[in-house]
Amino acid sequence: MTGPMRRALAAFRERPRQGARGAGWAAPPLFRDGAAEGVCDAIDARLAGGAALVPPPDDVFAALTLTPLARVRVVVLGQDPYPTAGDAHGLAFSYVGGRRLPPSLKTILAECVAGGASVTPGCGDLTGWARQGVLLLNTALTAEAGQAGAHLRLGWARLADDAVAAVSAQRPRVAFLLWGDKARARAALVDRTKHLVLETGHPSPLNRRRDFPGCGHFATANAWLEEHGVGGVDWSVPGPG
Repeated sequence: MTGPMRRALAAFRERPRQGARGAGWAAPPLFRDGAAEGVCDAIDARLAGGAALVPPPDDVFAALTLTPLARVRVVVLGQDPYPTAGDAHGLAFSYVGGRRLPPSLKTILAECVAGGASVTPGCGDLTGWARQGVLLLNTALTAEAGQAGAHLRLGWARLADDAVAAVSAQRPRVAFLLWGDKARARAALVDRTKHLVLETGHPSPLNRRRDFPGCGHFATANAWLEEHGVGGVDWSVPGPG
């Protein structure tokens, strides 16, 4: 009997065959050599032991489902999901909880506003970005409720490497927004002869350099995308409904 993560993985694999969203992401090595099954089995073992998964299994592959490889024009890498149940829904930095916005996301949205985007106060759902071709991928797709970073060493990091490499190789023009040391370490996987790489510190208040505010990444990425005929992203974040 398979666990909930193995079932979620099987459902994700089935989507491209049905012509549904998520096409193109079954090819990276993690999904071909059995490694993804190993990660999901490890998570299912934890769930069987009583752990609570964030986000729910059906949302784990949301970033890849909402942003097919063929539509990627911007890549943003996060670390792992928000550890409070109900806050994360499978997109890096995106927040659907009912409390105050997480500090890192507040910093990100303030930079969007500085670039001219319209952001509804208190709203942090970035689904609209993902549907426009912004790959919001965490380097660990899962965590456990109350335990940030619990799954960072289960093997998900390979997926981030595979995804960045696939986008670099297969897409014509993409802006990579790499924030913080873990994201910036993957800059070496990007072909800079055809893609834009923008790097700065993490938007977290714990970043002592405070070099994210004022970085201008959203405006710079849009200008570059427009210049290369790709079309810019509407970085606005509307309210619910």
